[in-house]
Amino acid sequence: MDASTYTVIQLVGTSNKSWEDAAKTAIDTAGKSLRDLRVAEVTRMDMTVDKGKVKLFRTRLNLSFKYEGE
Repeated sequence: MDASTYTVIQLVGTSNKSWEDAAKTAIDTAGKSLRDLRVAEVTRMDMTVDKGKVKLFRTRLNLSFKYEGE
């Protein structure tokens, strides 16, 4: 196996359906501009509440992708 280097970024995805959908939103959006996505690690999940009702699920994750040097 060849040696590789990966970049890790932090993303926050949101959804009015679920934490899983919020994570998928973050990955789908990142995939539009980043290539060679590798691993996503969920680091935090929270939600916004308004008048006693859940309004928005938020999932924070670290996402790695292969670094392409010169």
